[in-house]
Amino acid sequence: MAKKGFNLSLYFIGMAVTVVGFCLPMFKIFGSNSKNGFGFINFDNSSFVTIGALLIIAGAIAGVVVSLLGMQQFEWIAWAVSVVGGIVLVVGFNDNGLYKAIGKNLIKNSTIGMWMIAAGWVVSLAGKVLNK
Repeated sequence: MAKKGFNLSLYFIGMAVTVVGFCLPMFKIFGSNSKNGFGFINFDNSSFVTIGALLIIAGAIAGVVVSLLGMQQFEWIAWAVSVVGGIVLVVGFNDNGLYKAIGKNLIKNSTIGMWMIAAGWVVSLAGKVLNK
């Protein structure tokens, strides 16, 4: 009998792209300065922005892990946690004076990291819906 190897699914690829996108610059702030997802995490002044960033990365990492372990019943939960984190992050921009500039021009201020996160969510959703 042949040994079954790791099955590289679309869901796994999408969640891995989300993790990588979180590590890349996500938004331009005041010209050329950019922050990656870890730049939004601030435990001294916990806010919706911090909670959203933590949910994005926690959900994406959990999605990669459950996909590797073959625990398909938890893939939807991991994906939903990551997407809800993105929503909370964007809502948090309107709550914090420093990030209002990003929130008003969200699409204009988005950089490669945010686009990779969004693409990762779409690819992983397609993988779950198509069961690939």
